[in-house]
Amino acid sequence: MSVAKKDYKRITVKSLIEMKQNNEKISMLTAYDYTMAKIVDEAGVDVILVGDSASNVMAGHETTLPITLDQMIYHASSVVRAIDRALVVVDLPFGSYQSDPKEALRSAIRIMKESGGHAVKMEGGKEVKESIKRILNAGIPVMGHLGLTPQSIYKFGTYTVRAKEEQEAKQLKEDALLLEKAGCFGIVLEKIPASLAAEVAKSVSIPVIGIGAGAGVDGQVLVLHDMIGMTHEFNPRFLRRYMNLYDDMTAAIGQYVDDVKAVDFPNDNEQY
Repeated sequence: MSVAKKDYKRITVKSLIEMKQNNEKISMLTAYDYTMAKIVDEAGVDVILVGDSASNVMAGHETTLPITLDQMIYHASSVVRAIDRALVVVDLPFGSYQSDPKEALRSAIRIMKESGGHAVKMEGGKEVKESIKRILNAGIPVMGHLGLTPQSIYKFGTYTVRAKEEQEAKQLKEDALLLEKAGCFGIVLEKIPASLAAEVAKSVSIPVIGIGAGAGVDGQVLVLHDMIGMTHEFNPRFLRRYMNLYDDMTAAIGQYVDDVKAVDFPNDNEQY
């Protein structure tokens, strides 16, 4: 029996747990600036992730590691000013929480106070347990992140699928339960086998959001610029492009250049 979709005027962490309980899938996309965040929010996306993927998408770095806490706060502030409905989750960047729980708390407090974000996201399981507890004790909601954790890319050495082997899968399941018990309101599972992701989603009462983790989870997240085709080099199996803005924008800008060169722009109706 299907449950009627509830009309949420504002998404909160409580809303997401209700959505899981009601078998309503959760939509999540990244955004890093005011203009794009406003479009994403008005389109009805439930959660906006201000991801450390801004390091790649906005700054052109090869990994997520270079982005700083100050830069994350800047991007998050821009996004928060744009939204009316979505829950805004902000990544704690590499180096802002791994050293010790006190540093993690200071970083999370800065994000919440200076950006106005609604929650933070952290990569890792048992190794960040104490940091998660300290942040939660301060009243800051935390979302976990397991599977492929891009901030650890140099440890993995590759972006291939994680947890295919029994021992790593076992550890991931244990970490998911640990994150739930610690008090996280949700977990992102990145690039793991679909069967394992579905098993994890059933084993916890908090929402599990997948990226490259199959359809058996409670919601999906993609990088906005990949999904709308502004990027074109990145082509993983899990990515569906809903638009091809790279080609459309290239053509439009090329036409503008041609019109300027030919003195076709501006015409008589486009000047004072």
